[in-house]
Amino acid sequence: LYSARGAMAAMTGAKNPRILALFDIDGTLTKARATITPEMKAFMASLRGQITIGVVGGSDFAKQKEQLGESVVEEYDYAFSENGLTAYKAGELIGQQSFSEKIGEEAMQRLLNWTLAYLSKIELPLKRGTFIEFRKGMLNISPIGRNCSRPERDAFEAFDNTAGVRVAMVEAMKKEFADLNLTFSIGGQISFDVFPTGWDKTFCLNFIDPAAFDEIHFFGDKTYKGGNDFEIFSDERTIGHTVTSPDDTKAQCESLFFK
Repeated sequence: LYSARGAMAAMTGAKNPRILALFDIDGTLTKARATITPEMKAFMASLRGQITIGVVGGSDFAKQKEQLGESVVEEYDYAFSENGLTAYKAGELIGQQSFSEKIGEEAMQRLLNWTLAYLSKIELPLKRGTFIEFRKGMLNISPIGRNCSRPERDAFEAFDNTAGVRVAMVEAMKKEFADLNLTFSIGGQISFDVFPTGWDKTFCLNFIDPAAFDEIHFFGDKTYKGGNDFEIFSDERTIGHTVTSPDDTKAQCESLFFK
């Protein structure tokens, strides 16, 4: 049903193109670090027949393609990776920013050296590898290491929910690097992002002409203060929706946009 309706809509254009819905990825369109299901992909194609749609994720563009498919920039009207620091509209690259150029090499090395030293001193139930992922627009820091397996990822999330490993590290970094005007944003199961203040997910709104839309909706799961969806969820330019899973995203969109 959704696939056929979406295919027809793709040829005729959205029924309500002045309504834009932006979606987080992990926990919103997919399970954490998982690929989008065929059912959800078909639903999003159908939704695109009703309104204008876009994605805004914290991961880099390569990971966005892994999760949503190689043709993500053709299947969504807007595709923002790294919070919009890499920005596509209608399949065309329209913007790109660099964290290292923004703060300079000296400050970057200070950040990296402090992070490695801090992580070497904390004790966890287990550690793996790739504790820092250097992205175009941010650092992604994972106390357990991004090379952990899915069961290890799930176990760390449960441990961190009570131990507060990421929260404690973020608070320590805020004090240590107060002079750099950085934002620290906890997202997903095992990591948090570090980037210049203002480079949160609201950054993607710089590429959206407010005159082109009557409503801009945002759907995300980490919408609480400190979560990586909070800023765009609470921004006055958007209508924020908290979701608990891809199924919940689908249900809310059906209620709002299929009328």
